[in-house]
Amino acid sequence: MSIGPTISISDLVRDIKAGSSKFINEKGWINGKFSWQEGYGAFSYSKSNVDSVVKYILNQEEHHKNKTFKEEYLDFMEKFEIEYDSKYLFEWIED
Repeated sequence: MSIGPTISISDLVRDIKAGSSKFINEKGWINGKFSWQEGYGAFSYSKSNVDSVVKYILNQEEHHKNKTFKEEYLDFMEKFEIEYDSKYLFEWIED
């Protein structure tokens, strides 16, 4: 996904979460009301890395045979040198 400099990532994520929650709830795909948990993660790559990022995403199912989403996410945090307090991360469903 590519966004222009006038759109903040937090606004984009808010809009995606709101729109997808509405869509899922209107479709009735789950029992009860669907909602996203708080927070999000966003990692930026240069345009020259688009092909490798697309390839990575297309092979995500294969990656998750060997690594959980939590392990993958924490690897990204380390790779991008993002300091964090684990109490502010996601509620991991595989724990």
